[in-house]
Amino acid sequence: MSLLEVKNLRVEFPTRRGTLLAIDDVSFSIKPGEVLGVVGESGAGKSLTGASIIGLLEPPGQVSAGQILLEGNRIDDLPYEEMRRIRGKKIGAIFQDPLTSLNPLYTVSRQLTETILVHMDMTQDQARARAIELLDEVGIPAAEKRIDSYPHEFSGGMRQRVVIALALCANPKLIVADEPTTALDVSIQAQIIALLKRLCKDHKTAVMLITHDMGVIAETADRVAVMYAGRIVEIGNVRDVIKDAKHPYTKGLMGSIPVVGHDVEILQQIDGSMPRLTEIPAGCAFNARCPDAVDKCFTDRPDLMHTGGPSTAACWLYDTEVVNG
Repeated sequence: MSLLEVKNLRVEFPTRRGTLLAIDDVSFSIKPGEVLGVVGESGAGKSLTGASIIGLLEPPGQVSAGQILLEGNRIDDLPYEEMRRIRGKKIGAIFQDPLTSLNPLYTVSRQLTETILVHMDMTQDQARARAIELLDEVGIPAAEKRIDSYPHEFSGGMRQRVVIALALCANPKLIVADEPTTALDVSIQAQIIALLKRLCKDHKTAVMLITHDMGVIAETADRVAVMYAGRIVEIGNVRDVIKDAKHPYTKGLMGSIPVVGHDVEILQQIDGSMPRLTEIPAGCAFNARCPDAVDKCFTDRPDLMHTGGPSTAACWLYDTEVVNG
């Protein structure tokens, strides 16, 4: 059974010039202990999807259609205070810049223990002991001594570990990790990735990992959803999508990644750029950049369909009627 189900999610931004559609009919699910990677260029809608799940959409953004279910219960229409209780207790969040998640004026001890006391029935001493245990679990050396330090006294990688400890305070069922390794150097990235994988395995925590780095997805995720212009264009098991991408956009993403041990003079590139929300074309949003576009791509928008392989892709090239004319 799925822990998280997102059904036909639609997110809109009302403006003076009209309503902008930022997320258009997005559906996916995540099982307990599973890592779903969500990948795509900047502006694809990855972070907005994550923010919708956490209940932290910036106004005037709003969920205008669809449903978000956690453990079978709908959470997208809950009052603010009710959602606030779920956020932290059942859903944890890890953001790109740890400094935006940590209050620079409070010690790490205060931030962790306050979060634990809000969501769990513990005394102050028990909360402190739990905080030290969490810091130890995420790999902070000498956790008992470091717990009373301020965020600026930690390195970037250590701050991100503190943020992960903060996200784990109440043993959440789901963690939404938005670019958790982007601000870190490569060696620290590898440590954070290994940590997330271990936490999934040990706690059966489901993770939605949002990133633009296909390497991080390949190393961490079980399945991957590729987003483009507010829609999922391909979804499937990571190995299947990496080895045999079906959607022309996913093929372009994979072709732009250098492979160790392979001499390639020129890497593949995707010409053009993603359309702005005000300029999304009719039909498939990728049509202007697609080398394989057919007439129907410019008039009708495709839904996810079977491709003959394990993954599904939103591409008319896999519609037999279109291909056979």
